Amino acid sequence: MEKQRNIILAVLLTALVLFGWEAGVGYFYPQAKTPVQNVAAGGPDQASNTQATPGKPTREGGLRDAADVALEQQDLKTALAGGGRVAIAAPGLSGSINLTGAIVDDLVLNRHRETVEKNSGPVRIFSPAGTPAQQFAQVGWVGEGGVAAPGAQTVWTAPANARLTPATPLTLTWTNPTGQRFAITYSIDKDYMITAVQTVENGGGAPVTVKPFALVNRTDRTASLDTWNVHSGPIGAFDGSVTFSNNYKDVVEAKTVAGAGRTDWIGFTDIYWMSTLIPVNAKAEGTFRALGNDIFRADLVYDQQVLQPRQRLSVTTKLFAGAKEHNVLDAYEKQGIANFGLSIDWGWFRWFEKPIFWLLTSLFKLVGNFGVAIILLTAIVRGIMFPVAQRGFASMAAMRAIQPKMKAIQERYKDDKQKQQQEIMALYKKEGVNPMAGCLPMFLQIPVFFALYKTLMLAIEMRHQPFVAWIKDLSAPDPLHILNLFGLLPFNPPAFLAIGVLALLLGFTMFLQFKLNPAQMDPAQQQVFMIMPWFMMFVMAPFASGLLVYWITSNLLTIAQQKYLYSRHPQLKAQQEKDAADKARANERDAKA
Repeated sequence: MEKQRNIILAVLLTALVLFGWEAGVGYFYPQAKTPVQNVAAGGPDQASNTQATPGKPTREGGLRDAADVALEQQDLKTALAGGGRVAIAAPGLSGSINLTGAIVDDLVLNRHRETVEKNSGPVRIFSPAGTPAQQFAQVGWVGEGGVAAPGAQTVWTAPANARLTPATPLTLTWTNPTGQRFAITYSIDKDYMITAVQTVENGGGAPVTVKPFALVNRTDRTASLDTWNVHSGPIGAFDGSVTFSNNYKDVVEAKTVAGAGRTDWIGFTDIYWMSTLIPVNAKAEGTFRALGNDIFRADLVYDQQVLQPRQRLSVTTKLFAGAKEHNVLDAYEKQGIANFGLSIDWGWFRWFEKPIFWLLTSLFKLVGNFGVAIILLTAIVRGIMFPVAQRGFASMAAMRAIQPKMKAIQERYKDDKQKQQQEIMALYKKEGVNPMAGCLPMFLQIPVFFALYKTLMLAIEMRHQPFVAWIKDLSAPDPLHILNLFGLLPFNPPAFLAIGVLALLLGFTMFLQFKLNPAQMDPAQQQVFMIMPWFMMFVMAPFASGLLVYWITSNLLTIAQQKYLYSRHPQLKAQQEKDAADKARANERDAKA
């Protein structure tokens, strides 16, 4: 009766977790129901006129409402066709600078597409002020004591036929009525870094006071998903330490959040994209501000300076606006930007995750397919752990060999559980058996699995990487589901029923793996083991396809490994067959009774 209750309880708990899984997956791993254009964020100093739309952020980020997407396209067409712009053309970035305000508000990432479709166009990271996906960067000055400093409506002068490219910097100029001459010189590299040198020269007859600043302004309506283990939102490095502690809600509640210490860099991040300001060889105060109506701003404010007549002042600010490619970030860090590579939220276990990522990308360079690279990574990991598995299997064989002695102890001390446990532990020690040794290979796989999970979630190098046939993006879930006949029927199953081919293969290979294991002494435990593969099939279905490829490969290698080790330990195979025969006879007796 007790065993039956245990089985029923196990089934009920499994069902409870299974049917509650959809809500959990929807919170921690939401996916867009239909692909829409992924328009990244930005915004004006003022609150936007557009209204916020409901909807939970997705891992990719971007506008989540079809009406907003259409409005964004319309507004972009109007804003960019108005003239008064200087083109940006670089290998990493394309777009333009608005001469009104000298604002960088039009940027797309040339190396990354919106969707897996080859004609989907580049990812847009900056959009002009007033559009639903607004985001921009600006450098300027605050004039003190009545000094007329350039503002958001100032029209700057650019050289004729000017273009900002890696080979041709751009200098914009403006002079106020009292003789102060302002200039901004922009330069750009081949990746995602724009450098702005702000210069002011006092051509008047009296001292003037100015305070340089730089800002990034954006809306959170296009923000990617922010969870407990993957950060999206305000980000910065202060006194050399990268902080992920603030999210958009924190800034809304506090109105203004100041950086703790000297600002190394400050801005906003999504999972794949980031826009940050970096002061160069100058002290600047960094703050995050909530401007209302879903608009946020990251500021760099330099110390104010008094300029005597004919004196000149320059400050340099770098603007990173691009994709979080690890090799690009690491290269900028080597150039002197403190801990820039840690803007990827690897977490506490980056010491383990980064080597896994390095090995995976190295294998990808070798074979040219990330799915194949994952399979090779799995084979390498299993090969490294094979000696551990071999020792665990030998321990399991020894455990089987002492089963008769264990049964005798259990029978002798069935009324004294404490004495029974003491005698069993003494038996383990006498026979040199470790009952946990068989679990060690599984425990060792956990950090590898977690590292691969974080890599697939964070690394843009995995984004839109195909495997075979229908698997076009290994960082996304299996797109085909059995219940809608692989897309032939016009409906999307709920998350806990969205079983694809990979999830089915996962359940089946795990079932085969468990079948090869020796039968458990406790029937209730054996029943749980038989349910577990199918439970895991439902649990893992919504996760990244690359994770399922890893786990399926691991299961197949484990099955091959078990077959080999059974051939090396025939007594264990014989004992397993004897246990199965004994169990079958016991079931027959119970049925007759």
